[in-house]
Amino acid sequence: MTIMRHLVRFVVAAVVLMFVGFLVPGFSVSSFWTAFLAAVVIALLGWVVEAMFGDRISPYNRGIIGFLVSAVVIYVTQFIVSGFHVTVIGALLASLVIGIIDLFIPIKTHMDMRNGDAGNRQES
Repeated sequence: MTIMRHLVRFVVAAVVLMFVGFLVPGFSVSSFWTAFLAAVVIALLGWVVEAMFGDRISPYNRGIIGFLVSAVVIYVTQFIVSGFHVTVIGALLASLVIGIIDLFIPIKTHMDMRNGDAGNRQES
């Protein structure tokens, strides 16, 4: 069940990356599978950044630091995934657009899963 949940999240993230590639100048994704692989790499890089620097500098943090770290993660991804190209300005704009999309279509991160979805439980 959890494998399917993660798979769905990566598929949604890939679709978001393809949509961002359509909207943002300086950001291009060659195919769905490239976007899917980029989504996995972005998630892994985000996890590494969070493991190294903690939750406060996490790309999933909604502050300005999280925004900038997210842009750097997106920019670095192009060196790992072929068919994924982004300029510095494109990475900044993509980070902004992805942040806005995340307001409407939130994708839970591994941070949410660490506490067994405790962040989504209602207190009684």
